[in-house]
Amino acid sequence: MLQRIQLTRLKYAAALTLASLFIGLAGFMGIEHFNMADAFYMSVITVSPGGYEQLRPLSEAGRIFTGCYILYNLLVVAYFVSVITTFIFDGELRRLFNMYRTDQEIKRFSGHVIICGFGSNGRKAYQRLLLNSVRVVVIELNEQLLKELTEGRNGVDVDGDGVAGGKIFSVLGDATMDPVLEQAGVARASAIIAALPNDSDNMSVALSARALNPRLNIIARASHKVSERKLIAAGANSVVMPDEIGGSQMADLVVRPEVIRFLDMISGLSADKLRLEELSYEQMRQDLRGRSIRELDIRSLTGATVIGLRQHNGALLVSPDANYNLEPGDVILVLGSETQIEAFEVRFRQL
Repeated sequence: MLQRIQLTRLKYAAALTLASLFIGLAGFMGIEHFNMADAFYMSVITVSPGGYEQLRPLSEAGRIFTGCYILYNLLVVAYFVSVITTFIFDGELRRLFNMYRTDQEIKRFSGHVIICGFGSNGRKAYQRLLLNSVRVVVIELNEQLLKELTEGRNGVDVDGDGVAGGKIFSVLGDATMDPVLEQAGVARASAIIAALPNDSDNMSVALSARALNPRLNIIARASHKVSERKLIAAGANSVVMPDEIGGSQMADLVVRPEVIRFLDMISGLSADKLRLEELSYEQMRQDLRGRSIRELDIRSLTGATVIGLRQHNGALLVSPDANYNLEPGDVILVLGSETQIEAFEVRFRQL
């Protein structure tokens, strides 16, 4: 969408130029009684730098109109030149082309994740999704922030090494508006994260996104406990309250610090990172489906450990029985180091 860039001045310049033409036509036809073709010719040569040749001597009223018309067009031309110069030399034209190209790329996305709001929570979600090779589209209302991010002046440090990540696919606009969500490909997305600072805005995102894509997985941020129920009613599948999680974690660091350190390892906040991965029955290699956890022998083959199982009926089992035979709809949860999980993926996931 063209409004993603500050095109207001360019639109004004084009409107003033068009208005100038109509003023010239109206003036020369009304005052000097020229026909349309002659009035158009007089309008063009009056403002052109190539010289001025009258079709016939003008009346006194015609000369006064022509003088005023020339002064008006001097201002219009000066404004138009300044706008064009800004677009060429200040990089606006390049940014316009880049955003148009990004729009075309986003139109080809499918199964991607949309993040609404690129504050601290949205940026952290972006980092984690990028680490898991998930395609992401960011919606942000702050144009200056998006410019800094997309131009690399304030990029996203994905792996913690101080180096910004790659290209950020972004949409400039209000995420509560349906056209903006549609531009981000909400109808083809697999999930949306509403990380806006205002709970009411996140409710609007949930309502709009659910209407545009009934199958969408919607995760919403909430600042207040009372908003959780409203967000679920608005269509959110899950609600996360960062402030409450942060406070609980600080308290747990006092009463059960080793548990928190272990959770930090799983979440990637610790230097010794662990990875928690899931594998559904349908994602498993066909020759392994239907076997028991013991027969799969995941720990001996990869070093990773099966710590949980979500059954097809929705029940969640912790440390499931080794004799349990996997059934369609089941999902196993596996914990291990990055190397162990990679070995698990290669050996058990259907390519």
